[in-house]
Amino acid sequence: MEKIILDGRTVAKHVTEKLVDRVKELKARGVTPCLATILVGDDPSSETYVKMKGNACERIGIKSLRIHLPKETLTDDLLNVIEELNQDKSVHGILLQHPVPSHIDERKAFEAIAITKDVDGVTSLGFGQTAFGFGKYPSCTPAAIMEIINYYQIPINGKFAVVVGRSPILGKPVSALLLNGNATVTTCHSHTVNLSEIVKQADIVVAAVGKPNFIKGDWIKEGAVVLDAGYNKGNIGDVDYQECFEKAGAITPVPGGVGPVTISMLLKHTVISAETSTEQSH
Repeated sequence: MEKIILDGRTVAKHVTEKLVDRVKELKARGVTPCLATILVGDDPSSETYVKMKGNACERIGIKSLRIHLPKETLTDDLLNVIEELNQDKSVHGILLQHPVPSHIDERKAFEAIAITKDVDGVTSLGFGQTAFGFGKYPSCTPAAIMEIINYYQIPINGKFAVVVGRSPILGKPVSALLLNGNATVTTCHSHTVNLSEIVKQADIVVAAVGKPNFIKGDWIKEGAVVLDAGYNKGNIGDVDYQECFEKAGAITPVPGGVGPVTISMLLKHTVISAETSTEQSH
């Protein structure tokens, strides 16, 4: 079996190229898709992420509305800003950059985002809809993982998938999406006993644990598909790439794997939101 490098840049390019025409069509109808990004405080890596997302929007003709609030901002102030954006008909997506300063109730802020504008999939309502199989905007990294699987036509029906990590915007929703695709899913985490033995049985491994080089080559079944959603300091994923590469049938690199597709999913969701709001107003 030929080993496949699951190249996220190729997948992201495929997604965004298709979006360009949809954005043009919306503009012809007098609608410019708009993503509002909210950054609270001045965390340098968060600033970089927000800038990257804004630039990605602008490249395909989506308006990027950047709102930068001081780190002293209180929860209520942030909720007021979100509510204004909810009411603003020209805004189609709202992204609150995580993490916010510790004195802010982040969950409360996420929940304040209108479901129709929750293009980053951070609300509990959005999560519930994703789990039920009718969510429009799954969290962007899980959506990216599914997009890579679909692009490379990796079969998931009846396969055994192991997700390592259970965060509410990555591990849990990707488990739900794989389950909806008829995989048999085991979600593992820091309390899982015999983790390596469980991973060894997997046809599909999703690494979403936030620890560099955590998943070792001898945990991987010969020919398994390995999707690394981790991104740690120094451009290192959650998977020991060199070791796992030897065993895997298909694997995402870091960088250039899940990351670029995550941003393209955010753009796609914003365009879908703009299309939906246009349909509803006509």
